[in-house]
Amino acid sequence: MMKEISIMIVGVGGQGTLLTSRILGNVAMELGYDVKMSEIHGMAQRGGSVVTYVKMGEKVYSPIIEEQTADIVLAFEELEGFRWHKYLKKDGLMVMNTQKIDPMPVIIGRAKYPEQISEKLSEAYNNTVFINAIDLARELGNVKVVNVIMLGKIAKILEIDKDLFIKAIEQAVPPKLLDLNKEAFMMGYTN
Repeated sequence: MMKEISIMIVGVGGQGTLLTSRILGNVAMELGYDVKMSEIHGMAQRGGSVVTYVKMGEKVYSPIIEEQTADIVLAFEELEGFRWHKYLKKDGLMVMNTQKIDPMPVIIGRAKYPEQISEKLSEAYNNTVFINAIDLARELGNVKVVNVIMLGKIAKILEIDKDLFIKAIEQAVPPKLLDLNKEAFMMGYTN
């Protein structure tokens, strides 16, 4: 059995953080681990921040992840990765989509999107992986599969059998979107 692993999934409403946590949880249960999940919704329907916690291990007592305790932060958007990076352990893994989505204060002109987020996070954490999942999703013709592309990346990094993820995707995704999501997963797995 593995030690407990804490994964924080961060993004904005509509990016599929909840689906991603469900798939990760199903994979962990298939591996025989205890799993606890929790979610925090901001203004998800308005493109606000959405955070989900997934903890897996031999025995997990709480889904909550405190600052500087996450083993992995999976960020679907740069600013969200920056906003929540303090939850990552110093030697933790940040996996970030390089996509930028302007939050409402930027859209209405009250704030500017922070600059050099990738550089700042690379300096703060030795183990930072960037993936341009939005462009990969555009290649597939559907920007809504960014989350599954990111799952592919995590599966490869964690060296978890990709077939377990494919099975979990089959259980969680509607049949009409299944082929697209499998292709998205493999794109993340191989990039």
